[in-house]
Amino acid sequence: MTTPLPAAVATYFKIANGVGMDAISSCFTPDAVVMDEGQTYQGHAAIRAWQRDARKKFDYTVSPASASLDGDRLSVVANIEGNFPGSPVKLEHRFDLAGGKIAALQIV
Repeated sequence: MTTPLPAAVATYFKIANGVGMDAISSCFTPDAVVMDEGQTYQGHAAIRAWQRDARKKFDYTVSPASASLDGDRLSVVANIEGNFPGSPVKLEHRFDLAGGKIAALQIV
């Protein structure tokens, strides 16, 4: 990967891999929005619940493969592999950054 990940995004990928769920407040703004699989989650509590629910449903790993930065928008293509239908997949994670934290995340 040529573009280094900001600390907040690196922390997000650790959380996505099941490590340090309590660190959500350190990487997302208080009113952050996550859009994934047609659902929207806003705020730390909702984002934490989204991550916990995903972990309860499936065992998986998320590995950033490439990243590109355009202003405050960071796009990361990640390999996701696990026991879910269609595994493995590559999904783009579009991060909007503000003040060193994630203000919005769209997974497509």
